[in-house]
Amino acid sequence: KITSLADYALSEIETKISIFSRDMDTIHKNPIEHVKRRIKKYDSVKEKLERKGYPVNMKSAVENIDDIAGLRIVCPFESDILIVRQYLEKLEREGSIKFVEVKDYIAKPKPNGYKSLHVIVKVPVKLFESTEWVTVEIQIRTVAMDFWACLEHKILYKKDIVADEELSNRLRNCAEMIALLDQEMFDIN
Repeated sequence: KITSLADYALSEIETKISIFSRDMDTIHKNPIEHVKRRIKKYDSVKEKLERKGYPVNMKSAVENIDDIAGLRIVCPFESDILIVRQYLEKLEREGSIKFVEVKDYIAKPKPNGYKSLHVIVKVPVKLFESTEWVTVEIQIRTVAMDFWACLEHKILYKKDIVADEELSNRLRNCAEMIALLDQEMFDIN
């Protein structure tokens, strides 16, 4: 059931983002390059619950894991991230979603250089007999930030690589070079 609810919640928020994107095409430069959805696989959910010391069951997963359902919104420029965030804030004011937490890794990047804005929200899923508020993690980043994050993920994810100081420094240096490229492309635009 958890993956079904996650899928429904993603469909709800994706529809809102799609309408916003199409509307922005008609009135302004569209701040969205593309959108990607993800539902965490059962094995990943189980592993995360076990690693954090929580019981492995649906109730525990819903209460303790914020990223079972994920939506990544990739924007051309960093200034576009603010426009998307403002739209999400508008949805919250209207009661369409509820903000749970905002993690601004753009203002304060992770030590390895990772940058992205994470907005964790609750999305209402209207079922026949009830409305369930399902958590969705929305990551908003630029094309350049996404490029770095995708490659870092391919290099390190679920591998037995020990992230030592040298590797962390090299990744951070790459992130800084990409941030310069990001700014230069914005300036050219």
